[in-house]
Amino acid sequence: MKNTRNALLAVLAVLAVAALLVWTVRQPATYLVQGEVEATRIDLSALITARVSETPVGFGSRVSAGDIVVQLESPQLRAQLETAKAGIAVARANRDLTFSTRPETIAAAEAQLAKAVADVELAQSSYDRVNQLRDSSVVSQANLDQASNALNAAIQAQAAAQANLDQARNGASEEQRAVATAQVTQAEANLTQLQANVEELTVTSPIDGEVTTRTAEVGKLFSAGAPLISIVDVDHAWFTFNLREDLLEGLEVGQPLEVRVPALGQDHAPVPAEITAINVEGSYANWRATKATGDFDLRTFSVRAEPTEPVDGLRPGMSALVDWPATARSAE
Repeated sequence: MKNTRNALLAVLAVLAVAALLVWTVRQPATYLVQGEVEATRIDLSALITARVSETPVGFGSRVSAGDIVVQLESPQLRAQLETAKAGIAVARANRDLTFSTRPETIAAAEAQLAKAVADVELAQSSYDRVNQLRDSSVVSQANLDQASNALNAAIQAQAAAQANLDQARNGASEEQRAVATAQVTQAEANLTQLQANVEELTVTSPIDGEVTTRTAEVGKLFSAGAPLISIVDVDHAWFTFNLREDLLEGLEVGQPLEVRVPALGQDHAPVPAEITAINVEGSYANWRATKATGDFDLRTFSVRAEPTEPVDGLRPGMSALVDWPATARSAE
């Protein structure tokens, strides 16, 4: 009886092992693929050369969009701004002067014309007298020529006075007005540019995130375009995996993944994620065939997956592990 029981247990054990082997064989082969956690990183810099005056945040600080992260100072730039404001005032004054004539100027031109008219009348009267006396041989031809010249000069002076009055009433020419208007536009554009440069002295964060690098220190001079501070959007991290093309069978955007992140702890549940992009890498990432025949080069693709729910403690640079189906795996 005992022998029969032992034989039955042995048979059951053999059947269990056989069932396990069958189940294992039927399970699809998998790769353990290692990826990395990534996040958006923004390096902030200014478009002007200036010196750091304040650093409200430091390494590891949490910031919100719009927060001031670095304050710069440039006395030279602010002086240029004041000069530009004065230049606009001068340009506008010149334009107003060009487009209008003061009443006093018009009155003076009218008085000058009245005097010129009186001079013409006096010169005409003198010429008529001399001309009459010339007929009676009382005066010489030279006296008549002199009176004629005086009359012509008075007439020309009257014409000049009339032209000055017309110019005073009409104002500057169209060309002069165009130049004055252009000078105002130029001065305003210069002021706008300098105001934009002054705004660059205040560096603000464009996103919510965490300061990961800060090279800006109080008193340090930075040239235009030099990086001052880096901010990472740690709240919206994603996973990136690089796969050979022979592992992409059945893979598509929207497919769910279970990602393990060792840095979160062994007891942490896998992070549910969803594939959002599949992009080919450059030729530098190709897998080169090692066999002379019967093999071919394989391209490398970058697969991006985003968590479907917020994950506390997820940081850029952490390793990400996924059991990847390898039914189409090429022979090694």
